[in-house]
Amino acid sequence: MELPARLCGLWALLLCFADGGDAAPTETQPPVTNLSVSVENLCTVIWTWNPPEGASPNCSLWYFSHFGNKQDKKIAPETHRSKEVPLNERVCLQVGSQCSTNESDNPSILVEKCISPPEGDPESAVTELQCIWHNLSYMNCTWLPGRNTRPDTNYTLYYWHSSLGKILQCEDIYTAGQHIGCSFALTKLKDSSFDQHSVQVMVKDNAGKIRPSFNIVPLTSHVQPDPPHIKNLFFQHGDLYVLGKNPQNFYSRCLSYEVEFNNSQTETHYILSVEEPKCDNLEFEGNLEGTICFRVPGVFPDTLNTVRIRVKTNKFCYEDDKLWSNWSPAMSIGKKANPTFYITMLLIIPVIVAGAIIVLLLYLKRLKIIIFPPIPDPGKIFKEMFGDQNDDTLLQGALPTIPCGTPGIKLTTLWLRACAPTNSHPRGSSSAQGAVFNLSCGGRSPPSLAGLEELNQQPCG
Repeated sequence: MELPARLCGLWALLLCFADGGDAAPTETQPPVTNLSVSVENLCTVIWTWNPPEGASPNCSLWYFSHFGNKQDKKIAPETHRSKEVPLNERVCLQVGSQCSTNESDNPSILVEKCISPPEGDPESAVTELQCIWHNLSYMNCTWLPGRNTRPDTNYTLYYWHSSLGKILQCEDIYTAGQHIGCSFALTKLKDSSFDQHSVQVMVKDNAGKIRPSFNIVPLTSHVQPDPPHIKNLFFQHGDLYVLGKNPQNFYSRCLSYEVEFNNSQTETHYILSVEEPKCDNLEFEGNLEGTICFRVPGVFPDTLNTVRIRVKTNKFCYEDDKLWSNWSPAMSIGKKANPTFYITMLLIIPVIVAGAIIVLLLYLKRLKIIIFPPIPDPGKIFKEMFGDQNDDTLLQGALPTIPCGTPGIKLTTLWLRACAPTNSHPRGSSSAQGAVFNLSCGGRSPPSLAGLEELNQQPCG
């Protein structure tokens, strides 16, 4: 009986110690002390603090911290925390202590420490500060002047990353329209952790009159490759094959491709998106190592075909997949149609059409005359036959007179009588009497009608 009693007592003692051990960490601990903040490099902000005074000796201290609006919560045993933050706005960190890693435990009273942006007019700071890492070889940063900035302001760009021992100044400042920019060398290192870092950038003026502006560029984004290079074009089994080479510093698994195709005869234009640049069942004599291949189906080999390629980074290797490279230099294959035939036809067709129109107009005019002949005007016919008889003296004087005594001429006198309208003889002649035309010698008076026969038999004179 004595042994079971001792065992029960020992068990009760263990339970008491266990309850005491669980109760101690749940107690609220004192706040941290001496919380301070400092800046290293350009945008590396470091907060440090000391352990709380009077903490329970049975408590294994952990520190709970987060930024404003409870962002980036973290529970760690270290008494410091750092973060790369663009110092364009106020940044605050809150820190508390607790006895476990459980976020649900009650931490101590949170202590806050903030860092303010640099002094100066916010309207004087540059805007739209952005940087692009071109082909993993150099970085180009551009910005616009601030609103309250003089046009003759001289800007300076400073940059820093983990591979540098100190902050460097960008020397290649240039102006492109309204934008101002600067580029500096930035080569990808063989260190696998290099891509996990960022480049810290700050822009200010030499005189210190404008407010500095900051930016942090992750090396896993904002990457723009150079255009690829087309090595060869050829036809096989009715398809067009494109062989090319990736831009330097990039692997195919990290790139996405677009192939632009143009046909001169059909005026076909389309863009082919490709994720994996390889060609199956390709019969090609040569070394394809390091070569990218694309197949364009349904291409006419007897026409001129033009191809271009461009690339961008994909999310398999980078966070950003928005920046396309420029198009590669175009390469063509096939034969271009001879323009002489089209130029000749362009000149001949208008001439043929104009000639046909002229012939048709002439034919229609003659056909109109045949179908609809013109109706003669009786007045014009009589006028042409008898002339204008309004003046007998004028008409008689207009007739030729052959003088009498002309040798060998026997003149026959002809008296013609023509009726004319009454109003054409204003001298009082009757309507039945007309103008008398005399073809005689010497202008004799007209004889009577009965003597015409006798007069005709007489010789002239």
